[in-house]
Amino acid sequence: MPLRPEHLDAHLKDSLASAYLITGDETLLVQEAADQIRATARAQGFSERQIYQVDNRYFDWNPLLAEANSPSLFADKKILEVRLATGKPGDSGSKAIAELCEHLADDNLLLVIAPKLDKSSLKTKWVKALDKTGAVIQIWPVNTAQLPRWIDARLKQAGITANRQVVEILAERVEGNLLAAAQEVEKLKLLAPDGKVDASIVSAAVSDSARYNVFDLIHKTLSGDAQGATHVLRGLQEEGVEPMAVLWALTREVRTLARSAEAVANGVRPEQALNQPGVWEQRKTALRKALHRMSPAQANLLLRQIAGTDRAIKGMREASPWNELLDVVLSLSGHNAVHPRNLRLGLSDARDR
Repeated sequence: MPLRPEHLDAHLKDSLASAYLITGDETLLVQEAADQIRATARAQGFSERQIYQVDNRYFDWNPLLAEANSPSLFADKKILEVRLATGKPGDSGSKAIAELCEHLADDNLLLVIAPKLDKSSLKTKWVKALDKTGAVIQIWPVNTAQLPRWIDARLKQAGITANRQVVEILAERVEGNLLAAAQEVEKLKLLAPDGKVDASIVSAAVSDSARYNVFDLIHKTLSGDAQGATHVLRGLQEEGVEPMAVLWALTREVRTLARSAEAVANGVRPEQALNQPGVWEQRKTALRKALHRMSPAQANLLLRQIAGTDRAIKGMREASPWNELLDVVLSLSGHNAVHPRNLRLGLSDARDR
């Protein structure tokens, strides 16, 4: 069944489905929806959790199917979490997910997390199977017009009273980065324990107290300034910025470029290709420069790099998150860039060996 994100909390208080598909490009909202499902499942005895990272079409689905069909030694309930790097798991993946849904045991919960799915993907066999067995949750981006309302709700949820000016300052500062907005709200909770903030407090809190910020990094990277971007990245590392916040911002831009590059390859003009939800006007000049040097194949390989970096940050790969981020920045800036001839290997695969 389709399930709107804002209805998830009420749904989970009433019941827990056997399977869930969460799809969308807003990393923070996808993560929070998944966290809600996991927390409810844990409260109902799902103490085991198996994670399967599907980052290419050659993924072996047999271990997952075997795990789903094998009882736990301690009779614990299991969460089978499948993370798709793309919305196309291939024929074998589609069959495997459909089979999992058809034969899902009572002591297993299937949680599939995927990027935003297009209309054709939403009609595929594996999505329909998840929809029939459980719930499909589509996470939509928060656009420019919606952002102030989203921030205001976030502030109220944190117990903070703020006027319209405070909300507008925050919205302008974070430029659509929901993870950055959530972090600023957490910062305000510390600065205003009484829950009251005004423009002076929020301006001081979100001003560039650090010499480097993620937004400078994105601008320099998209503009092709590899040296400047590298300098900013190292500054972010030294100042203790969370690598996941940096990856979130890079991922958002690469996904935008991937969709735009595909559109351009199909004959759409670059300017029109960039007229999509979530693309900020201030970013379009830099995005045009990146789009000029980016093919669909290069953008897709960059997404694979990002998937590898995500695993490194989460401790699922033995690799330095900041070195991985540097590789992504260099590739996106056009220096040491990924090329179609590297598609058979892929940088993240090469590092894993």
